[in-house]
Amino acid sequence: MAGGLRRKPPGPPSPLWGKLNTLWQDKHLVLFKTEYTLLVVSILWFLEIGINVWVIQKVAYTEIDWKAYMDEVEGVINGTYDYTQLKGDTGPLVYPAGFVYIFTALYYITSHGVNIRLGQYLFAAFYLITLFLVFRIYNRTKKVPPYVFFFVCCASYRIHSIFVLRLFNDPVAMMLLFAAVNLFMDGHWTLGCGLYSLAVSVKMNVLLFAPGLLFLLLSEFGFIGTIPKLSLCAGIQLLLGLPFLLENPIGYMSRAFDLGRQFMFKWTVNWRFLPEWLFLNRYFHLLLLAAHLLALLLFVLRRWKRPGESIFELLKEPCKRKSPAQKNTVDQIILILFTSNFIGMCFSRSLHYQFYVWYFHTLPYLLWSGGVKKLAHLLRVLILGLIELSWNTYPSTYSSSAALHICHLIILLCLWLAPPLLSATAESQEAAPDKDKRQ
Repeated sequence: MAGGLRRKPPGPPSPLWGKLNTLWQDKHLVLFKTEYTLLVVSILWFLEIGINVWVIQKVAYTEIDWKAYMDEVEGVINGTYDYTQLKGDTGPLVYPAGFVYIFTALYYITSHGVNIRLGQYLFAAFYLITLFLVFRIYNRTKKVPPYVFFFVCCASYRIHSIFVLRLFNDPVAMMLLFAAVNLFMDGHWTLGCGLYSLAVSVKMNVLLFAPGLLFLLLSEFGFIGTIPKLSLCAGIQLLLGLPFLLENPIGYMSRAFDLGRQFMFKWTVNWRFLPEWLFLNRYFHLLLLAAHLLALLLFVLRRWKRPGESIFELLKEPCKRKSPAQKNTVDQIILILFTSNFIGMCFSRSLHYQFYVWYFHTLPYLLWSGGVKKLAHLLRVLILGLIELSWNTYPSTYSSSAALHICHLIILLCLWLAPPLLSATAESQEAAPDKDKRQ
């Protein structure tokens, strides 16, 4: 209209409005599209704060190993550095020195181990830190649909129990391990190796990741470049164990790193269907060890290394290899580490209930990394459910332990049938850490 005010044309929508509009349009797909991983895991993480508080307040704490831990570190506080003389209610101290230092700190924080409720809240904090580190891995890889993360946290009674109702040392070791994995993922290999060694010093199960880590280090740096990283790991173990090594070196090494320790049949989750005499048989243990090493070797030769590349090429410096050296992508790093640990779980001499946390958070990644396209989402969730049921059946039965092995076998076969880890694509190279971050 003449003489009237002209209306300004609408400007472009703000980026925030665009994202909200897209989210509203895709609201029925939020739980299925991996680009919404960050949104879903953020909601679940905050929800977990309330769940942990509820569990601590409403579910009875069960004493299993906490008092024994406190007795063991109290012996050190009182001046005993001979590992053969350190023990608690459940037996001798069988964990490396890092465990002693961390649980000594917890001993003082919890008023000499008496303030159990405070200890539970500290372990709830460990749980939330672990979950944050795990979710960061899944957000970077974007391989698993967001709805699965409900099963990774809220739906697992056993994992909450291991953390806040039992106060085992396994969660502390795994929290440090996932922190190390995040550093590897970001290209901070030296710092990651240091944190990895610290995790080993809390509990030896973290060594199950070692074959995969060694392969990655050789792939990234070659043999000469790997030596400083391994030296750092060994140096940390030596430094932490020094007071005990000076007192009784044989006693410390034989107790803290006892690879031949016998497990009790009544606590086994995975071998219940065997007769007890076979479960305790040393030849059976050697057979499992041989199968473990063979499985690792097959994955190294046929699934982890680049097709057509000699395994001995990994020993050379990256710049001297026949084919151009390429950094491992985030997916390659995570898959190799998680697979290495999982193979160890499959062939373990015994799995106790608290050992569930050793691989629980890695299972979705392994299931959605398998090479069987016909393994539908529903079947993958079913496998997760059967594994959870097996670990929640107490005492374990023939059926529960057999079901656990069947699920393990399916996951292992799917990983084997996946295509070999090929060289990085241009897209994954952009997502990988910058070269100047490699240390």
